Amino acid sequence: MRGFGFREHGDAGRLEFVDVIEPTPGPGEVRLRVRAAGFNRLDRFVLAGIPGVPIERPHVLGSDAAGTIDAVGAGVEGRSLGDRVLVNPGLWDGTCDACLAHHESLCRAFRIVGEHTQGAAAPYLVVPARNVHALPERLGFEEAAAAPLVFQTAWRALLTVGELEAGETVAIIGAGGGAATAAVQIARLRGARTVVATRSEEKAERARALGADETVVFSDEHPLDRRLWEWSGKRGVDLIFDSVGAPTLPRSVRAIARGGRVVVIGATAGPVVEIDVRTLFWRQGSIRGSTMADAAEFEAVLRELDRGTLKPVVDRVFDLEEAHEAFRRFESPDVVGKVVLRLPAT
Repeated sequence: MRGFGFREHGDAGRLEFVDVIEPTPGPGEVRLRVRAAGFNRLDRFVLAGIPGVPIERPHVLGSDAAGTIDAVGAGVEGRSLGDRVLVNPGLWDGTCDACLAHHESLCRAFRIVGEHTQGAAAPYLVVPARNVHALPERLGFEEAAAAPLVFQTAWRALLTVGELEAGETVAIIGAGGGAATAAVQIARLRGARTVVATRSEEKAERARALGADETVVFSDEHPLDRRLWEWSGKRGVDLIFDSVGAPTLPRSVRAIARGGRVVVIGATAGPVVEIDVRTLFWRQGSIRGSTMADAAEFEAVLRELDRGTLKPVVDRVFDLEEAHEAFRRFESPDVVGKVVLRLPAT
């Protein structure tokens, strides 16, 4: 089977089409004929190599997938050949204490499709049957493949870990990534007052179109913490959603309100930071980490996608044969939303 990925870790120059074994479903598993796959920032890290995470090579990228079921393993019920589905890319064992308490994202054996397993940028993908869900009727394959990872990540980060309440203020750092575009919509759905902080005036306009109440543009001359402090009327922000890491996290901490929270979902620009802890204890604030989501949180996202209250943001769609160009677009600084690969039906 031919998919898009890499043989050796490195930068985008290592990307190529690779041959991997065509998967077959085992007990409790289903196989998708993949019709669309989405890129995420996680793919950059997998390509570069993640310390402590063994990655099978050659390796196919892609955590998000939508398609049709074309084979089922023994013991699978409630799934039929031809079903139109999308995939929850979070994988858990279902047997540990966290899983039995329905906190699947805390599973000691938690894995992610496309990181710990072969990914979705290939004709076929095998996952546990519990990880496939009926495609919301409003969505085509390409839109569906833009939703799973970023919406579940933003949902858990804002609502569960961040404990965002209606009427609170929330700042979303960055406006172009898929998680940021999802977070804007989830914050609006919650009834929070939302500001998007970005270095790009063009992306600020797109964020307002998605439903951000306001935007601020920051720079080296007008740093993030100062812009958010001014925006909040020198009160500080109740919740800050930060996926950037080293360049922004110390300034996010300086911009929190009393009792404020910074939720960290990634470190796209660097993982090591220096924090002035005096801000944390004086304002009784906290820094919290969040990743992926529990099964119930994913199902809550699906309900909102089905209602149309949340909508995937697709930057561009490319055919699989254009995967190199798609990845270049994905890494472009002006991308807004998700870059999606379209795969043929046969």
